[in-house]
Amino acid sequence: MRQLPVLLAGLTFSLSAVAATADQWTLPVNVKKLENGLTVIVTEDHSSPTVGVSVVYHVGMRLEPKNRTGFAHLFEHLMFQGTPNAKKGVFDTTITGGGGRNNGSTRPDFTNYIETAPVSALEPILWLEADRMKTLDFNAATLKNQQDVVKEEIRVNVKNQPYGGFMWIDISQQAFQKWENNHDGYGSFEDLENASLDDVRAFHRDYYGPNNAVIAIAGDITPAQGFALAQKYFGKIPARPTPKATDFSEGLNTVEKRVVQSDALAQVPAVAAAWKIPPRGHKDQAAVAVLAEVLAGGDASLFYQGLVKGREIALNVDTLFGLTGPFEYDGPTLLTVFALYKPNSNADALLKAMDEEIGKVAQNGVDAATLKRVKTRMLADWNNQMESFINRADMMAKMQVLWGDANVVNKIPGWIEGVTSEDIQRAVRTYLVPTNRTVIDRKPAAMLAAPAAAAATPTTAPAGAAK
Repeated sequence: MRQLPVLLAGLTFSLSAVAATADQWTLPVNVKKLENGLTVIVTEDHSSPTVGVSVVYHVGMRLEPKNRTGFAHLFEHLMFQGTPNAKKGVFDTTITGGGGRNNGSTRPDFTNYIETAPVSALEPILWLEADRMKTLDFNAATLKNQQDVVKEEIRVNVKNQPYGGFMWIDISQQAFQKWENNHDGYGSFEDLENASLDDVRAFHRDYYGPNNAVIAIAGDITPAQGFALAQKYFGKIPARPTPKATDFSEGLNTVEKRVVQSDALAQVPAVAAAWKIPPRGHKDQAAVAVLAEVLAGGDASLFYQGLVKGREIALNVDTLFGLTGPFEYDGPTLLTVFALYKPNSNADALLKAMDEEIGKVAQNGVDAATLKRVKTRMLADWNNQMESFINRADMMAKMQVLWGDANVVNKIPGWIEGVTSEDIQRAVRTYLVPTNRTVIDRKPAAMLAAPAAAAATPTTAPAGAAK
């Protein structure tokens, strides 16, 4: 992240109970594949004279080279460092000078580059994106500079922060078995420093071709205009072979794992409890998404009411789906609950309280009123997100890359609405079980040092006591 986280034939969601409603918002999705393999999506909306653009490449942390942890993230930074035609700084100044803004981010299964601007700036944006898809300005000075930038980002966001991303970096290292899933996607300093210009050239050649990318344009443009512009700027870029991905699939865990960590910067202890969840397209995926909201989605959730308000063990509670959302992954992923807890309590008490709330759902399901409230909140959040052209373009491009179908953006609301109490019970009983759980108990260093110091202090009898 810069500083300014398949086809549907096998889909097994059951939508028979989902009926279209009068207030259902269906976004227009128009898709065309160019001869070089680039998939182009245009979603037309003339409510504002602006556009959102997203270019998503099907490569991320899971596909970076071994012994080059953090390389996909490093490369994302290098994509903003210029080309032979547009030197360093031209990309940013052209877009911001045209009234727009831009960014990029790296995730396990994709890297995305996003822009939003007045529609008058669309052609310069497309020219710039096509230009850096062709090649970059590969040079040693730029590589060294960006290696240092990423290392400093790691210092600021991880090493010098309390808890330091342990709820998504460390927990993945503990929960997964395969290197593709459990290595640190931010990167080790040693691996980042060892990245060479040959590594950079090969990565761009292998993963940044048009046939490994999707571009989506949302906003004040017609499909015909969007497809014509995509052909004009991207159509002549040759396709390039993309390496076959390794098998990074993993089953559920069968033995609970618990780890205690020390944190020199933390003031209070924290727990990250993570469970492996079903793969993309599984019938339980939507149920797990709704379950996460039932358990920890806001102040009305079971965990907040039971652990923060009721038992007064936790100070807060939140959920994570790795570095993505519940529908934005294409490989093994965790549902992680992160909570700060009171120093006069302990991780065992917190986990016991979580299990009690989980057990209620497993036993009784979710009552109709709660389920309706949770779904309403989720659908409102989804629709609010899709109102933004830049978010709309980005989500469609990601769905095309991950699912092979940009129209998934119109299916997700129905999948959420179709989740039943029985679906949630099945998900709880299958995934949120202790044997599938990995736990990190992250304690302030002073808390761990105190018992050790007490144990090392010899016990002496008080003055005048019998010997």
